Amino acid sequence: MKYKIIAFALLMMGFACQAQNQIDKEGRRQGRWVKTDKQGTTIYEGTFTDGLETGTFTYYYPDGTVRIRNEYTVPGKVCKHEVYDNRGNLLARGNFNQKNRDGRWEFFAKSGKLLKITTYKMGVRHGIQVSFTSNGDTAEVSNWSDNHRHGRWWKRLGKKGYITATYVHGGIEGRLVEYNDDQQLVREGHYTKGDRNGHFKYYENEQLVVDETWRMGDLKDRLVRLMVPEERFVSIYDINYMAPLGKKKTVVYLSDGTKLIDQEEAERLYNHVGQERFSLANKEARIMVATKLIVGTTFDDEGREILRLDPRPDFNVYPDKDCMGLLRSLRLQQQTQESGGVFEFK
Repeated sequence: MKYKIIAFALLMMGFACQAQNQIDKEGRRQGRWVKTDKQGTTIYEGTFTDGLETGTFTYYYPDGTVRIRNEYTVPGKVCKHEVYDNRGNLLARGNFNQKNRDGRWEFFAKSGKLLKITTYKMGVRHGIQVSFTSNGDTAEVSNWSDNHRHGRWWKRLGKKGYITATYVHGGIEGRLVEYNDDQQLVREGHYTKGDRNGHFKYYENEQLVVDETWRMGDLKDRLVRLMVPEERFVSIYDINYMAPLGKKKTVVYLSDGTKLIDQEEAERLYNHVGQERFSLANKEARIMVATKLIVGTTFDDEGREILRLDPRPDFNVYPDKDCMGLLRSLRLQQQTQESGGVFEFK
């Protein structure tokens, strides 16, 4: 009796093997298929009809955990697609149409929280896209057309702050504005075909502190506010040197020889003037100089190395290690462009 049961089991297994992984006379896969690797571990299983996937197809990790599940609504073409990690957490779901993402797709964190919703049209982003913070708040909303941002864009900054603009075929067009958590205007500006064009203004505590002028992506001027003690705006191209005066004031040397005492701390002013034109000559002393005014180095009366600046200020600037590296770089650039250099090192 025992041997009859074993023989029957083997016979049934043989029928099962014959019933799956079948190919018809036209070379098309038919019926239930199970694909395994060399070790016999199942890679996927599903059903074919005339060579086309139908019903549910399931793909597995080596330990047998579900990796992908496809449910076909149109055989071989359209399916609902789900992706899982090796612990069974849903990571993404959406529709495929002829192997292209199509329609609404959702992406999840391992915790199960929704991270992003994206809309596709036959493989390219087309439509609305929304991303979320870890606590479920909306982090960013954008509109897409043919894989380019196109339409209104909004992004959260902090808890209540945000920045918003309008994109046209991948480039910002028109006005951009940014607000902080207190709903105060931080910056505003204008774009043309993705380039800054016109005025860009920056605010602190609802007061204008920087006013830039751009022309199709090129910065033409940057005016920074000085409190001397009354409000005054000065172009960065008119500033030669800046140095702290105590903790709350800054000495500003202008190219016409004027010396102004700004009633604000140096770090704030340095942030406003930007880095395109200025270099920090000494980190400890916090002295900023217009890079183009650096001629080289020389020595003071006590034999200490100082910067040679033209025009020369009424104070000495003792370059630190980083500044000396900058000088070497500038000299190399100069020598590459011209025969001989203007920098003189003693």
